[in-house]
Amino acid sequence: MWSWIRRLVQLYVGLWLYGASAAMQVRAGLGLDPWDVLHQGLANRVHLAIGTVSILVGVVVLLGWIPIRQLPGLGTVSNVVMVGLSLNLTLEVLPAQHALPVRYALLAGGILLCGLATGLYITAGLGPGPRDGLMTGWAARTGVSLRLTRTIIELSVLAVGWLLGGTVGIGTVVFALAIGPIAQFFLRLLGHGVPPAPAVNVRHGPAGPFTEQEAI
Repeated sequence: MWSWIRRLVQLYVGLWLYGASAAMQVRAGLGLDPWDVLHQGLANRVHLAIGTVSILVGVVVLLGWIPIRQLPGLGTVSNVVMVGLSLNLTLEVLPAQHALPVRYALLAGGILLCGLATGLYITAGLGPGPRDGLMTGWAARTGVSLRLTRTIIELSVLAVGWLLGGTVGIGTVVFALAIGPIAQFFLRLLGHGVPPAPAVNVRHGPAGPFTEQEAI
């Protein structure tokens, strides 16, 4: 019982921090991660808050799970809602910054916080995020490597987001290079002393070839 409560708290703290980290990168204005480039580009076109667009895109991405026969977990559904809400609320209280040193600090802090948040919600073991699940699911379905599948999807959403007016810059490059090692560090740190979450077979349920950790 207490283990379940701990994992639930860990999940929601991680998701909330993930949204806050995205807001920090938005305020830095130096470039976003590929999915947030898409969210920002769409938000500029449809005149909705970026967090609201993130939620709507998450719902659409979940529909992409249907052909790969993957079932969402509590963490998956929570991810769709919580990250977008946190992103919107953090942007309301975090003012725009103009001093370049402050913007770089926001970028660095946002990327570090994103790595911590990723470690928290993944080690909670309550289901992958919708975008990570889409990548692992299509990789398993098509036989294409996970790394290549992720590259194709993220370059595609980055290109569409950029064409729609999303912010691409040095922050996009730094995020791409840094988030993997940072998230892996926190995954190992937070995983010590925590019962391992069951592997998630993206086609058939537990104990399959792809796990949430492999989505990083």
